[in-house]
Amino acid sequence: MIAIAVSNNDYKICRLLKKGESMSRYRLDTVDEYGHQPTADSNFNESVYLNGWDPQQKMGVWMRLGNRVNEGHAELSVCIYLPDGRVACQFLRPAIDTNERHSAGGLDYEVQEPFKAVSMRYCGEAMMLDDPQVLREPRKMFKTAPRASCEITLSHIGLSPMNGGEPTNHETDTMYGRDFSLGHFNQHSRITGKITLGDESWDLKGFGWRDHSWGPRYWTNINFYRLFVANFGEDRGIMMLKRTDCEMKVHRRGVLMFDGQYEEIIDMDVMTEWDENKDPKAVRLGVRTANRAVVLNGKIITLAPLRNHRQIDGQTVESRIAEGFTEWSWDDGRPGIGITEYIERLEDGEPVGFPL
Repeated sequence: MIAIAVSNNDYKICRLLKKGESMSRYRLDTVDEYGHQPTADSNFNESVYLNGWDPQQKMGVWMRLGNRVNEGHAELSVCIYLPDGRVACQFLRPAIDTNERHSAGGLDYEVQEPFKAVSMRYCGEAMMLDDPQVLREPRKMFKTAPRASCEITLSHIGLSPMNGGEPTNHETDTMYGRDFSLGHFNQHSRITGKITLGDESWDLKGFGWRDHSWGPRYWTNINFYRLFVANFGEDRGIMMLKRTDCEMKVHRRGVLMFDGQYEEIIDMDVMTEWDENKDPKAVRLGVRTANRAVVLNGKIITLAPLRNHRQIDGQTVESRIAEGFTEWSWDDGRPGIGITEYIERLEDGEPVGFPL
């Protein structure tokens, strides 16, 4: 059993949540489903992300397209976790000259009905990785990995309310911190789709999650964070984020979906079991909302170890991004499935958040 201490400040937050006052801290409108006017920031980014998981076949996919129109390109990421442990993936920087749509490099995002139905389709090529550890050497991977034609369709129908938006005042923090993005919203979903890789194909039916964010972003602005997203059927889900800023101040944010409704968390404990590469292999969460306290256990089935690096003020900065396909168990035995994401800066090649 995990004991979760709740401070006096947490009780104050609990009071606010019961009154429904917290939602007034953010503005969210259906127009936010579409592209926003880019700011003058060179690193302005508008990103759409969808994932989908088939609990019966033990497989899934996540796709992201981030428009960096002021830099003249998008960031395209496609990652497929196959039932036999293989990973198929693609990472590109296709050229763009507008932020009016998310469509580049063969990846297309469409809003069918704001806050209710969206879809993504990828048509292109994927690298086929028998051993996902090859991702640790991206230059070698891009040169030597076998390729296959790839087509993905993924449709999302919302199961939950929308969560997030743009802060209504300067005192309210954003989900990931103001030095990473300004606006952000997310939603748990029911999914259907199809994945075709060469002469192999799979129909998907299950659950997923999506998010949409906009504002200035460098991945390396994150000191370190742990993000947990999962579905436990149509009526339950989690989106939990523990992050630290450069002063090592801890921020805990997120929502627990219970009976189809979101409950903001007021406290969370994270206990990680690590492998020999200092990557997460299992996690135990203790979560409290104003209405309940739950314990969740996750086991990472397949990990995609990624990296992000760039030059800032003449200095190379790098972060590790560990993306784990994860099976979960609620403390009443309800099974779940989703994605676990650990991001942190590397200093002298070492992740700054390890072993926390």
